[in-house]
Amino acid sequence: MQDQQFFSQWIERSLPSTVTSSGLLQLEALAGDAGFRRYFRSNTQPSVIAVNSPPKKEKNAEYVGLSLFLQSQGLITPTIHAVNFTHGYMLVEDFGGTLFGQQLEVVDSGVLYDQAETELIKIQRATDKAPAIPLHDETKIDQELALFEQWFLKSLLNYHLNSDEKALLDSFFTAIKNSAKEQPQVMIHADYHSRNLMILEQNKLGVIDFQDAMLGAITYDLVSLLKDCYVYWPESWVTKRALAYKQRLVSAGLLVDVADSQFLKWFDFMGLQRHIKVLGIFSRLALRDSKRGYLNDMPLVVHYCLEASSKYPQTEAFNHWFKQTVLPLLAQQSWYSDKEL
Repeated sequence: MQDQQFFSQWIERSLPSTVTSSGLLQLEALAGDAGFRRYFRSNTQPSVIAVNSPPKKEKNAEYVGLSLFLQSQGLITPTIHAVNFTHGYMLVEDFGGTLFGQQLEVVDSGVLYDQAETELIKIQRATDKAPAIPLHDETKIDQELALFEQWFLKSLLNYHLNSDEKALLDSFFTAIKNSAKEQPQVMIHADYHSRNLMILEQNKLGVIDFQDAMLGAITYDLVSLLKDCYVYWPESWVTKRALAYKQRLVSAGLLVDVADSQFLKWFDFMGLQRHIKVLGIFSRLALRDSKRGYLNDMPLVVHYCLEASSKYPQTEAFNHWFKQTVLPLLAQQSWYSDKEL
């Protein structure tokens, strides 16, 4: 209670001069994200978003630095009005509540994805100017893939790998890492999808949740966007858009033209890396953080893993093992159902 009072007092002291408050400051708690941040909308005119972001658990300095950098590259990120790094408090511009994903049935989806891809090109073009950001290298990829066994298999499904299965996964993961390494490396948002893009006034696109930006494979953000864990599109649609984006990369000088089949293989392998990691992350969110709603998003992620791994010789063994071993375990879960697509 004392912490909340201190937080409220800091907000009142830190409101910018362009914001007016009539009466007692009130804060409306908003739905959180996958992190430890908590968000509150003020009753001021205009409203602002107060963020309580634990400094030991969240990348607040990175968020501020990257926000300013992305703005300098022509992207729209929330204006930061005030920051207290010691306590992890921020006051930022209120982007409203219209998520990209919510507009897909209202507005021409092609126009929206064109916008999202245009903003993504800006991020990738900014690579050489970017501040120091971590590498999405083999060590980082290993850490992310380890979440699959630790949280998805062991903790969620109570399944323990034998030595043959460990060898199978090691071989599969090596193919994924090799594919990531051979791609051009660019600045990646690292979570570029329908819940981290906002529709603003005049249908402009705002970008949020970029504090985990890294230097990584050129298909990483594209597969996050087109094989979104919360939005499904048919594979033919995804393929068409991925190849059209490849041509945009070539035109922008970000990619030396490669065969369509090579680009799609990069795209699919990067998707496998991301979605296998996400199976671990969603399991951890459900078990450790009591955010069980993420379990409802698991069937689509499983679909993506099986769809991509069915296409290539290097991934066939994983596909067969997952179908024979993991799907029966998922079928026993009360929250799981096969994704009807």
